[in-house]
Amino acid sequence: MSQLYPIGEANIPWQAHHKKQWLEQQQVKRSYTDEVESQIKALSDQLDVEQYGRLDYNPHQYSLYALKSKQWQDHKPTVLVTGGVHGYETSGVHGALAFAKHHAQYYQRFFNVIVLPCISPWGYETINRWNPNAIDPNRSFYQDSPAEESRLAMAYINTLGCDIVCHVDLHETTDTDNSEFRPALAARDGKQNHNWNIPDGFYLVGHTQKPQPAFQKAIIEKVATVTPIAPADESNQLIGVPVEQFGVINYDGTTLGLCMGMTSAPYVTTTEVYPDGASATPQNCIDGQVAAVIGALDYILNLG
Repeated sequence: MSQLYPIGEANIPWQAHHKKQWLEQQQVKRSYTDEVESQIKALSDQLDVEQYGRLDYNPHQYSLYALKSKQWQDHKPTVLVTGGVHGYETSGVHGALAFAKHHAQYYQRFFNVIVLPCISPWGYETINRWNPNAIDPNRSFYQDSPAEESRLAMAYINTLGCDIVCHVDLHETTDTDNSEFRPALAARDGKQNHNWNIPDGFYLVGHTQKPQPAFQKAIIEKVATVTPIAPADESNQLIGVPVEQFGVINYDGTTLGLCMGMTSAPYVTTTEVYPDGASATPQNCIDGQVAAVIGALDYILNLG
């Protein structure tokens, strides 16, 4: 499979005018204020709502929020849930919100809970993987990051000064990865894309530096109760990466600048849901995201 992208020239990386041309084609398609920010603020009775930054993408401005345990206690382990690093991945945002709304109060008896529901609100509104500068926030979690979304999230977590034991980062893999985002990436970087695999179902990406296979297995087993797990392809791979165990592959999240590599937490995972599958619904995708967080936290609790 190959696909030419309408911006740029084959095998030549984009210049500034290409990125400007790309940006001019983007349009707001849904409301962060109505669909996300309002839900965050509605949780103020259950969790502390903290604004940790602001993005000014003229003419659009976005406030960035964290939801945080009201009963914060330094002796408790801290857990982090992130969504919307890729703003277009809808169930990641709404899965983080659903966990915060329906389950965070229970788990804050055992943990200090932090939820960053939508790290990339411009991406949410325009249904984009990148920010307006054609930068992927989920390849930008490192010092002096070029993505303000990533930089502000890291700065906020650092200000809390806590040791995070677990980080679950909520994502999707969609049909638009092939129709738009993979071709755009290849065009931007002047390369050819050779991976067109989109797994049909839910899977996890663990961290090669701390894979924690038992932890990943516990999450997969929990998620399997609410939504299908993606089978490996004929090469025993998912998205071109060898399967470590059923429903799990591993990336070096730190080297790649992934959100799951932003802390020193020993237990980290990135979820991937396929919302375009025949058996998928918006609700069971959200349910899968919530189940992943619950599976992760229950595993840690059961460690004693």
